[in-house]
Amino acid sequence: MKKINFLNNLYKEEKLKETAPSTDIKTAYLEKSAKSLSSAKILLKTGNLEDAVALAYYAMYHCLLALLFRVGIKCENHNAAIILLKEAFNIDNKEISKAKSERVDKQYYIDFSVTKNEVAESIKIAEDFIAELTDFIEKLTEEKIKEYHNKITALIGIKK
Repeated sequence: MKKINFLNNLYKEEKLKETAPSTDIKTAYLEKSAKSLSSAKILLKTGNLEDAVALAYYAMYHCLLALLFRVGIKCENHNAAIILLKEAFNIDNKEISKAKSERVDKQYYIDFSVTKNEVAESIKIAEDFIAELTDFIEKLTEEKIKEYHNKITALIGIKK
């Protein structure tokens, strides 16, 4: 119930809203995802580990936004998007939740250590997440798009 109230409040604040399903925006976010992943790999090679962690997360997040726009949902809140992944699509959100937490720790705090191996593992997890989610997106039928759209609008309390 707490999650649903959170989503409903974001809807009221217009930070979570329905839009027309879009393959163009989906494609743009998938491209953004690929660029973030590529940048994370470059940063790993150059030893900029904190920023590599952040971009591995953003690669995952942009892929999630691609899914949401494909079914006609615009979401301006990271937590809400991650919740919708589980609640609407029944896709495990543990890896992206962990990646988000790691991103916050590495971007905003200084009392941590991170190794190249840990960052390489984060990038591998991001690659796997993106591959699975991209496959899910590409297999969506128009019927499924409508079904997921309706499920999300019901979750966030949009009255039809």
